[in-house]
Amino acid sequence: MKKLLPDTFTWLLVAAVILASLLPISGEPAAWFGIATNVAIALLFFLHGARLSTDVVIAGFLHWRLQLFILVTTFAVFPLLGLGLGLFSPWLIEQPIYLGLLFLCVLPSTVQSSIAFTSIAGGNVPAAICAASTSNILGIFLTPALVALLFSAGGHVGMSFDMVWKIMLQLFLPFVAGQVLQPFIGKWVRSKKSLLTPFDRGSILMVVYLAFSEAVTEGIWHRVALEDLALLILVDSLLLAVVLVITSVGGKLLGFNREDRITAVFCGSKKSLASGVPMASVIFAGQSIGAIVLPLMLFHQIQLMVCAWLARVYADRQKSAETAPAPV
Repeated sequence: MKKLLPDTFTWLLVAAVILASLLPISGEPAAWFGIATNVAIALLFFLHGARLSTDVVIAGFLHWRLQLFILVTTFAVFPLLGLGLGLFSPWLIEQPIYLGLLFLCVLPSTVQSSIAFTSIAGGNVPAAICAASTSNILGIFLTPALVALLFSAGGHVGMSFDMVWKIMLQLFLPFVAGQVLQPFIGKWVRSKKSLLTPFDRGSILMVVYLAFSEAVTEGIWHRVALEDLALLILVDSLLLAVVLVITSVGGKLLGFNREDRITAVFCGSKKSLASGVPMASVIFAGQSIGAIVLPLMLFHQIQLMVCAWLARVYADRQKSAETAPAPV
């Protein structure tokens, strides 16, 4: 039962939203806070680059069929499902919420939780490390490109040189700098996970607080009712369930072994809050992103709860199979 309860970080996200609702930051303080947030985002992607071992990526790429399946699920199947949700907008799903769902669908996979759940379930951990890392590297380019393609088709937002430059400056260049320095500082960064995790989460909390401060100032809670939140939780849950089925069945049809199927399930079904919130602040700069990141924040907790339970199911099945008496 404890595995199904929200984790500490989720409670901190809720606290950030409540604080922004009661004490939203605005004016000159918001401008300075925005600068600090941008710096924190750049450092976040620098650390992502510094943590990633090049040797692990090269080794994982050797299993190209599994990697391709996960990438197709993340950047093709998910977006197609997002477009399908457009059939229910705006008559059932409000337009701002739908745009948040569509943005959720074009994001890369998570890194830490994908690897952790794959390990608990007894999956192919090296392949999971490669898949999650590759997803986030490609996501720096693919997510903005998919936003430009899918959102501009609906007349919402398009790709501009200014957007490309901001992504390069704030996300890609710090990541590359981290990769360049990885041979020198990578081991130290990975060994200091307990010290650096608060920084990772702190930068996300800064973005969430700033985003919801702007959204509250513009009246988001007058536009998003409780029934909209309930509907959003239902849609997020159904979206996750559909992708879990697709990755599970797809892995079997492609002939993957048990370990690889587990990796496909956990890496292909996730969406990254750590990458998504900073990307939203860059891609939708100058716009209210509170409604954009709300579906992602809810999906984040749903995927953690469901996948924690699912990982234990896989682990228990494997344990039972190992302890079962051999047939006579």
